[in-house]
Amino acid sequence: MLIFVILHYNNARDTLDCIKSLKKFKSKIVVVSNSHDYENLKKIESKVDKLIINDDNIGFAKANNIGCKFAIKNYNPDYICVINNDIIINQKDFVKKINDLYNEYEFDVLGPKILPLETDSNNPFPAYKSLEEIRKKIKYTERLIKVYKSPFKRNLLNLYLKIKIKNKNKKDTQNNEDILGEPLHGCALIFSKKYYKKYKDVFYNDTYLFHEEEFLYYRCKHDNLVFLYSPSIELIHKEGMSLNNRFNNNYEKMIFRNEEILKSLKKLEDVYMKGVAI
Repeated sequence: MLIFVILHYNNARDTLDCIKSLKKFKSKIVVVSNSHDYENLKKIESKVDKLIINDDNIGFAKANNIGCKFAIKNYNPDYICVINNDIIINQKDFVKKINDLYNEYEFDVLGPKILPLETDSNNPFPAYKSLEEIRKKIKYTERLIKVYKSPFKRNLLNLYLKIKIKNKNKKDTQNNEDILGEPLHGCALIFSKKYYKKYKDVFYNDTYLFHEEEFLYYRCKHDNLVFLYSPSIELIHKEGMSLNNRFNNNYEKMIFRNEEILKSLKKLEDVYMKGVAI
């Protein structure tokens, strides 16, 4: 049995589109809401097996852990597919291919090919894999926050990014072969029973937003887990719509984003320094 767990935050249209794309699988669907848009939540509740509404916006990891715990307790599934609410799955044999891949690899966590290819959502995910890389990113993020808080500096940055993006050729950076042992993008993760029986929480519970992939990858390496990327399963990621809807001002969004990134990175630095199981 495969259970879908979807995290909802304010963007009901995407959540409903996501749910609609899952109905063909006849799998149980659990939605966890970090927002209180009650009129929309009524529509969502009528289309899923369970709607869980959190009292507050508790972020990505904690909310998904609540949904996964409900799924495990009530359904004891073979797999939990945790997806963002801006995911669409059109592949008709999606579930069958997951079973085939488990029979071949006995994976702990599986990541799909993410479409469209011109987005920045890639598998394997380009995670920070060492304490040195994490510390470099911390320093970079601290500088970036200062830039976004300065109107003059952020206008210069914006001009630079426009020129860079204009000259950048987008290409398919996702491998067309199965790959083991690499980080996986957090927009869509398939956890096997083999994985979730090992841990109190599916995700590391001490983050709010961002870099959940690095904490999972740390588990992968520390605990010798089987992380698998396979292009034989694929889905569509609209990417970032919930966060876009939260802010009217793009610079406010970028400051918030980078401040949360910084918090997660500092916790990740602490984990790497201690070298303990999480």
